[in-house]
Amino acid sequence: MKYNSVFDIIGPVMIGPSSSHTAGAARIGKAARNLFGAEPTWAKIHLYESFAKTYKGHGTDFALAGGLLGFDTDDPRMSKALDIAHEKNIKIEFIEDDAKAHHPNTARLIIGNDADKLELVGISIGGGKVEITELNGFELRLSGNHPAILIMHNDRFGAIASVTRILAKHEINIGHMEVNRKDVGKEALMVIEVDQNMEDWILQELENADHILQIAKIDS
Repeated sequence: MKYNSVFDIIGPVMIGPSSSHTAGAARIGKAARNLFGAEPTWAKIHLYESFAKTYKGHGTDFALAGGLLGFDTDDPRMSKALDIAHEKNIKIEFIEDDAKAHHPNTARLIIGNDADKLELVGISIGGGKVEITELNGFELRLSGNHPAILIMHNDRFGAIASVTRILAKHEINIGHMEVNRKDVGKEALMVIEVDQNMEDWILQELENADHILQIAKIDS
């Protein structure tokens, strides 16, 4: 694994016993919430291999719930996230899935509300870093070493150019970019790794770009 700073080794500032099982899990949950664009009212979370065996002892359950509630890894409410979700009538189900996974710390989150749902697969690769490997059936290849933005959009002429123009205007360098689509003219996904964390006001500008449906970021 590539380390960019000492915090990659000792882990981020966080609530919980394990950077890989707690901080990483919280970031997977928060990435799902951000991509969904709202607080879900229900979640079914499949846990695989190490996550499935140790999630209660290592706090993976409350960390995933905290992420879905929008908590950062150092939020003091993190350890009470399951209680807070219950008070808000958010139904969260954890499923110990015995299927094989490519990484021992893998979670599949299916979240939604009365109007919509989202499915995401994330893995915690250590030091609080995560990779998102699947989103609504799109396979991803996010390294987890850099900040990233994920943009759901309509597969239309000019959609990609409208995004890259905004990034160039704000002098944000693209390290890696890929675009997947389900079919010509249908829903598509841009995944862009950049060199610095994105400010929320830049994301809001991107949301107003041509043909953009939904956007979320993953900070380093």
